[in-house]
Amino acid sequence: MRIFDPHIHMTSRTTDDYEAMRDAGVRALVEPAFWLGQPRTNVGSFVDYFDSLLGWERFRAAQFGIAHHCALALNPKEANDPRCAEVLDVLPRYLAKDGVVAVGEVGYDSMTPEEDDAFARQLELALRYDLPVLVHTPHRDKQEGTKRTLDVVRESGLAPHRVLVDHLNETTVAMVADAGCWMGFSVYPDTKMDEARMVALLAEYGTERMLVNSAADWGRSDPLKTRKTGLAMLDAGFAESEVDSVLWRNPVEFYGQSGRLALEPVAAGAVDVATGSSVLRGER
Repeated sequence: MRIFDPHIHMTSRTTDDYEAMRDAGVRALVEPAFWLGQPRTNVGSFVDYFDSLLGWERFRAAQFGIAHHCALALNPKEANDPRCAEVLDVLPRYLAKDGVVAVGEVGYDSMTPEEDDAFARQLELALRYDLPVLVHTPHRDKQEGTKRTLDVVRESGLAPHRVLVDHLNETTVAMVADAGCWMGFSVYPDTKMDEARMVALLAEYGTERMLVNSAADWGRSDPLKTRKTGLAMLDAGFAESEVDSVLWRNPVEFYGQSGRLALEPVAAGAVDVATGSSVLRGER
């Protein structure tokens, strides 16, 4: 079973997780920019974080034979903090870099005017840099947040097939399917989706434009939920080709729209993205 995890926050994981993921069949991933658990207080914190995603995390993944890509953005939660507003001014120089395969996570947390503005501006950046978009739907009032998300996407002029709407569930998947966007599902131990519910949705809606991720972050999560979902699909009678579509071909097709997908890991070493020089070399 080959696996491309289309949404996982490896900054919050250990090297043991990378090793376990490799053993489970994970060969590629996308790490979206997200909230780190406490407020950042200035734009420099984002710059260091973006540099780490493009350098250090890429190197860490390569040590275990995993191709690391990232999506960069001002995330919805921090879009409400005026100290972070300047991120939208520095973001363009990062969106031009190799390894960046999408703008994300963007979207809504509390559906504030500030989030509206950041969302719309970053969709404009996606159009300018010809990148697909990864959208976070809110954990509260998810139906209304998803509906509003689709309205903003339509207003932006971005083609629906360039948009992945994530953290969906049984109440939101139909509207995203009807809109023509890609559908993302985060499978967690306690919250969001589980394997059985995910398999039921795949049986109802099919595998086209469907992506499954572990989204593993600082809380209780499991970076092997992609594989566990694949095994549950097989147990439910899905063909191996259908599992491969959901866990590999679909994320490759979606992020491949960036023109920057590289499914061989970058193994030479971590790179200082400001200077372009190698800052670390080594082998596992």
